[in-house]
Amino acid sequence: MSDVLLRVESLHSGYGRIEVLHGVSLEVREGELVSIVGANGAGKTTLLLTLSALVRTRAGSTTLDGVRLSGLRPHAIVARGLIHVPEGRLILAQMSIEENLQLGAARTPAAQRRAAIDAMYARFPVLGERRALPAGSLSGGEQQMLAIARGLLAKPRLLLLDEPSMGLAPKLVDAIFSIIAEVRASGTAVLLVEQNARKALALADRAYVLERGRITLSGPGSELLHQPAVVEAYLGSHA
Repeated sequence: MSDVLLRVESLHSGYGRIEVLHGVSLEVREGELVSIVGANGAGKTTLLLTLSALVRTRAGSTTLDGVRLSGLRPHAIVARGLIHVPEGRLILAQMSIEENLQLGAARTPAAQRRAAIDAMYARFPVLGERRALPAGSLSGGEQQMLAIARGLLAKPRLLLLDEPSMGLAPKLVDAIFSIIAEVRASGTAVLLVEQNARKALALADRAYVLERGRITLSGPGSELLHQPAVVEAYLGSHA
């Protein structure tokens, strides 16, 4: 029996007359962390939006645990266990931290919802300390923690993370990557799009390089971290 959780085959998508993804194929296995690295404009965010059905698939197929996702609406994909934490976090700034988490737990049975949210407060104490405050009052790093916690409350089989370290100070970047490592260690598969290619590759079980809408390299993250073409394009000569 295959341990492939997500399988993407010859995926094409884009906006209007512009095609952004040109036949992308990749896979994520159960419990695996896979990183996608590439320059700005390579199609990384479009890939995640297409997997979540927020951008229409033009050709190709996507399956999650053998079930075809192509053609499903976003809420049906969420119900299958594919959860997307988008670029820019998109928390509901005027609502409280508690209310944001209640939304994340909406699919959890009411009798279990309180315990699930309290477990997130235990995991992210800063959120518990400020649960009644507007989510917009949090710092950038704290907002990212809230976005990840909200995503985890939906009980993902596969968590899509889009640029989780964007705009954060180095210390907070380290904290976010520690959280991502903990998510993977808990058994949740992760597909990570990340501008910090060095950290993304160091953490990844496997990784793909996306250039101009096409996969150009793939392999274990530790190998791509030292691949000369990757070093030159994304890591700098001191890698």
